[in-house]
Amino acid sequence: MKINVTKSSLPPFEEYINEIQSIWETQWMTNMGEKHARLESELETYLQVPQVSLFTNGHIALEMAIEALELSGEIITTPFTFASTTHAITRRGLTPVFGDITWDDHTLDAAYIESLITEKTSAIMPVHVYGNICNIEEIDRVAKKYNLKVIFDAAHAFGITRNGQGVGNYGDISMFSLHATKVFNSIEGGVLTFAQEEYKKRLYKIKNFGIESPESVVFSGGNGKMNEFSAAMGICNLRYIDHNIEQRKWVTAMYMERLSDIKGLQLRQVQNGVKSNYAYFPVVIDEKVFGSTRDELHTVLADENIVARKYFYPLTNMFECYRGKYNADNTPVARYISERVLTLPIYPDISSEDIDRICSIIRKQSNVSDYYEGRLFVERTPSSA
Repeated sequence: MKINVTKSSLPPFEEYINEIQSIWETQWMTNMGEKHARLESELETYLQVPQVSLFTNGHIALEMAIEALELSGEIITTPFTFASTTHAITRRGLTPVFGDITWDDHTLDAAYIESLITEKTSAIMPVHVYGNICNIEEIDRVAKKYNLKVIFDAAHAFGITRNGQGVGNYGDISMFSLHATKVFNSIEGGVLTFAQEEYKKRLYKIKNFGIESPESVVFSGGNGKMNEFSAAMGICNLRYIDHNIEQRKWVTAMYMERLSDIKGLQLRQVQNGVKSNYAYFPVVIDEKVFGSTRDELHTVLADENIVARKYFYPLTNMFECYRGKYNADNTPVARYISERVLTLPIYPDISSEDIDRICSIIRKQSNVSDYYEGRLFVERTPSSA
């Protein structure tokens, strides 16, 4: 059986059927109906944020956040991210300015943001990576000093708290992806969180064709509304999110115990004060110490029907569509990490036997003198996250 890098979380089939039954009674399938309103309310509570707006997917949400803040010119961001982050900027007619990332948590290195600011800079778009949270205080300091907006790409950060506060409270707007592969999904979906009530009104019109009332269309808006079936999936999955995060924590603990003694293998550490969602398990391979390159290990795992992911590779400033516009050598840390990072399979119901097999293969590829087969270090009784 193939072990995929992730697996979509689904509620019990009957539970979802019960949740969508009322849609057949109302025949209200989209246009921000009862399910949509209910999920928004429940997410405000779960994410501990004052305002939530739902979208058809995270990318549309990010584009519409840029539009809502009326940004122009340049946005400082990171190339160590999924294509959507950079594309959202360029598709809105703005220019991404790429900063490098930190060695330890792979987020935008806030120490160099000021050096990238020009008279054209209107915002900063940092990315929380793998559940690692950006240097929020320094980003906030710089943004206030230069009167810049901040949009956090929080696609990897659903459910994370920092010092007891939901991460969706930082910046002007945060975007969470509810894609099927994420910790929490609504099949497809996106969430914007923010404090300003005016953003709620503006985003409503932006994602609904600019319609202010049945007979008044005030500007050229788009269509970004989440449908009722996706909202219903979100309502169901939200009931299981804490349990799923607990299981991911258990998987992470197993990986850590099996791999932490291998030299040349950098493992992700949970940051101080952060309650993680354990969304991903990345390893960064120093081939000179480990004994194999990232690509060699990727191939060996694939030959064993194990899907690991080179995530993020390549950097967005190396994409063909941006060729000639950017030089990845200007972000050397990001380039180094992207050429050596591999995310291992992690999802709530992956078996201990599968984790053992993955780790045994990794150990065989490394310079460690021995490896084990089938040894269970951690019982599947996860503690509180």
